[in-house]
Amino acid sequence: MPVHDTAGAVRLVVEQGRGDEAAIASDNAAEIYGARVLERSIEDNAQNFTRFLLLLRPDAEPLQIREAPRRWKTSLIFRAENKPGALFRALGAFAIFNIDLSKIESRPIEGRPWEYAFYLDIVGRADDPTIARALANLGEISEMVKVFGSYPTRW
Repeated sequence: MPVHDTAGAVRLVVEQGRGDEAAIASDNAAEIYGARVLERSIEDNAQNFTRFLLLLRPDAEPLQIREAPRRWKTSLIFRAENKPGALFRALGAFAIFNIDLSKIESRPIEGRPWEYAFYLDIVGRADDPTIARALANLGEISEMVKVFGSYPTRW
């Protein structure tokens, strides 16, 4: 059952108290809500990570980063035309500027059979002039580009 967050799922399981439900969440959530941990480390890939994003209103004060990050990532989505070579040309926008892609994932576009949106993580900040040029280039050859934001990484 979809819920707002993993800790909220634990809260619901405990509050409903049916005994035949479980939630996947942290040990901290189990401790906070008085739940019993049935199994730990259930991921099928030790390199599995969950990312959380903090969204701020445009008029909000920017957050101060407490420590110097080693690298930055930028997350974005784009849609390329459904024709031969479109994805190759779109990714070329990053290759010609020597920008490293750390993730690419495709998802079907609802209501458009056999068409996909591509989610990317690129190494660097969106406000870096080289990355900004690559994103502008991508925008010229794609149906849609949306930059979710840039954030520091720990690696």
